[in-house]
Amino acid sequence: MATLENKNAIITGAASGIGRASALAFAQAGAKLVLADINPLDDVVAQIEEAGGQAVGISGDGSDEGHVQELVETCCQRYGGLHVFFANAGMAGDFFPILDETRESWQRVLEVNLIGPFLAVKYGGAKIAEAGGGSIVLTASVAALRAAAGPAAYSASKAGVVSLAQVAASQLGDQGVRVNAICPGLIETGMTAPLFEYAKAAGREDRIGRYCPMQRAGQPEEIARVVLHLASDDASYLTGQAIAIDGGLCATHPFSPKSGS
Repeated sequence: MATLENKNAIITGAASGIGRASALAFAQAGAKLVLADINPLDDVVAQIEEAGGQAVGISGDGSDEGHVQELVETCCQRYGGLHVFFANAGMAGDFFPILDETRESWQRVLEVNLIGPFLAVKYGGAKIAEAGGGSIVLTASVAALRAAAGPAAYSASKAGVVSLAQVAASQLGDQGVRVNAICPGLIETGMTAPLFEYAKAAGREDRIGRYCPMQRAGQPEEIARVVLHLASDDASYLTGQAIAIDGGLCATHPFSPKSGS
């Protein structure tokens, strides 16, 4: 198992879903954590501390520059430096056709999903370089790689995250800072809960994930294990990549073995 012993990490969007699962995995691997979310973090912090780990929660908006600076400063002051930044906070935005989208809704999605990761790279990258190197992981989506996997603004913002990871990896590699993007497929989280609830209410639960070769949705813990690998020194020669964690969805044209089409 990958280790984060003697590593200090920041995780945004840590109150639930992929962020929470990653926080628990990082803590188990030995990392000291600064966790952030707009939602309460008391529960996940308590769970980590009860298991003997170290974590502090800071409420705030990941697209706010002052908040990101606070996260980095807190980590450095509390633990003595920063080695890993997992910029995971995000939002889906409106599920409207692109011609019905508004400038305001696009701007907010871009602020959270793309400006937030940029700030993580800007402020986190400098401190990670000072610490001798480490890892930045950005949450993108399969919607960044193919159309029709999410709302328009969400998809465009996540495509920007993939490009950001590539550009940052190119510019920071000689400072020992690795930058990668993860591209989750359909994962059962709070963000996707309405889809799962609708399918269950309609008696179509068995159709969830049917276009994925593995014929199912993923779980946050499955994503967290990949993030942990990317954060650790086990991935020391891996940077600038957009890694799809989607049960094979991006590897094939849409096909449902159950229906034959």
